[in-house]
Amino acid sequence: MRNNYLKIGLFFVPVLFFMSCAKEDINDLSDTFYVRHKGADMPAHIYGNASEKVFLILLHGGPGDSGLSYRFGTIKNRIEKSCAVVYFDQRGSGMSQGRFSENDFNIDVMTEDVMALVKVIQHKYGNDSRFFLMGHSWGGTLGIATLLKNNNQDFFKGWINVDGVHDWRQLYFGYIENYKVLSKEQIALGNRVDYWQKVLNKVKTVDPLKPNLEDFFKLNREAFIAETNIRRDGFIVSDGDYEKEIVNNYVFKNNLLTTFWSGAMARNVLIREDIFKNWSFEDRLNEIKIPSLLLWGKHDVVIPYQIGERISVKMGSKYKKHVLFEQSGHFPGGTESQKFADEVEAFISMNK
Repeated sequence: MRNNYLKIGLFFVPVLFFMSCAKEDINDLSDTFYVRHKGADMPAHIYGNASEKVFLILLHGGPGDSGLSYRFGTIKNRIEKSCAVVYFDQRGSGMSQGRFSENDFNIDVMTEDVMALVKVIQHKYGNDSRFFLMGHSWGGTLGIATLLKNNNQDFFKGWINVDGVHDWRQLYFGYIENYKVLSKEQIALGNRVDYWQKVLNKVKTVDPLKPNLEDFFKLNREAFIAETNIRRDGFIVSDGDYEKEIVNNYVFKNNLLTTFWSGAMARNVLIREDIFKNWSFEDRLNEIKIPSLLLWGKHDVVIPYQIGERISVKMGSKYKKHVLFEQSGHFPGGTESQKFADEVEAFISMNK
């Protein structure tokens, strides 16, 4: 009988939260709970100042990264002082758990996961809680998908897109054009001429008119190598030791085997032809109406800055700001971290 009462207590709301891991001080919050939705148990770690009940939900990249890998630099040391930051492990990523089929592992279900997280925070901290959504890279895709579903925009005060892609076809074409321009620029400067000539030759091997997954992966893998070379030649300069912090987060905040296994599973399931083709929101960007901030690295090769310009032009937000970080690549939050924090804090302060 006692066990029955316990089960009733655990499931009295549609979304399950449990495992609060610290005594709550709303001015300096340190809380962890799991969101249960459609077979997945997904951890949400909340740190920072929740005195005004302002929550910044951070959607990590990947697919297959983890939320806590982003708790470094000025996100931890500055932004957490102005609001509460929610580091959320998406379905099949990080330290998320559960048993679910591939039918329950797609973008639509993952947008529901985000809204389940919102409902849990409202239940725990009050319906007067206010939310901002920030997505990086793949998190930008998931964030846009979340905002475009149902009336979800009504739950958010603002949207922050950090080097996030909205349409895989546009990214495919963007890779081709960016590689041509970037390679010619670097060759003209005398930087790694042999390497950039190989990049130009690789571009010639892909179909320039009909995007396909095989060619996309070829271009995507090269992007990480190309950005590393751009960094080595001094175009990307960091104002902090963020890479060391990321490594520490992976090693000491997560179980590495679980994180790597989950990340591999997420990529294998989500990046399939039948699902990948649905990463296309080009024709719906005008439906995003809430205040929006786009933060992009000028030297981002993974998601070229021209993608950010395209998104900014097409969005329907009355207030939208596109900031280009001159010395950054794929994540300006780690390289030009002070400027990054300035922009995020100002945007939240203006729209909360």
